[in-house]
Amino acid sequence: MEILPSVILAPYIKNYTIVTIEKNLDNEVFYPSGYVDFIVNISEGAAATIINGNRKDTPSIELLGHLTLPTRLTVAQGTSILIARIYPHASALFFSDPLSEFTNYATDMYDVALGENRELYDRVMETDGLTNKINILETYFLEQLKKNETRLKKVSMVQALNHHISLDHQQLDLPVLAQQSGLSERYIQKLYLSNIGISPAAYTSVLRFNKSLQLVLNTTQSLTEIAYDCGYYDQAHFIKEFRKFTGITPSASRNSLIKNGTDFQQAVNIGF
Repeated sequence: MEILPSVILAPYIKNYTIVTIEKNLDNEVFYPSGYVDFIVNISEGAAATIINGNRKDTPSIELLGHLTLPTRLTVAQGTSILIARIYPHASALFFSDPLSEFTNYATDMYDVALGENRELYDRVMETDGLTNKINILETYFLEQLKKNETRLKKVSMVQALNHHISLDHQQLDLPVLAQQSGLSERYIQKLYLSNIGISPAAYTSVLRFNKSLQLVLNTTQSLTEIAYDCGYYDQAHFIKEFRKFTGITPSASRNSLIKNGTDFQQAVNIGF
């Protein structure tokens, strides 16, 4: 189930999603989304994220940063989580630390701000009804937005840069991006690392990967066709890049969808 954020938060948060896992997951592939996920475990179910082989049990509140390394999920049947999916340009409005510190990590938010996040979790858990729980998250994000409103200018700059990249995300031309934006290449790199958590080149690669993933999972196009449609040099380059993000080949990913079904895959990878 997806619920849209309030008008004020809509430029920064894509949606809120409740996910309940219907069967045990063991080392299931989790695809990089290009978003940052703020995750609240609203059940007693156990879960763990394994990023590049490093396992982290899911805490009460977790921030899943940008992923550029193979990631797996292990989740017990019946586990329910509430997820706020944050647009890539907007995370700096809600978290004081540089976003690069969260990249390729599933961070326990109690380690970031124990008192504030424990109070948030208690309020969410003491409240009945999904709408009321989301309202509590909305209040939390609005408070963070107010505290960090001085960052809005830089966030707007990053949003504009992302728009330029999204128009042609097959290849990044940083000198052209700098010329179009009136910013130096060095400053653009700094903006991306502090506000998104990954470099402009890495962000472009994630966008291209997600375009290819959509074609792998939702079409019958050949891998060669997908490779050229998404701007890879050839099929070998495409497979290499796909494996870098997932640890598996595009064909294995397509076979996983056939085995598990679309509903299951969407539950594991919300919003893909």
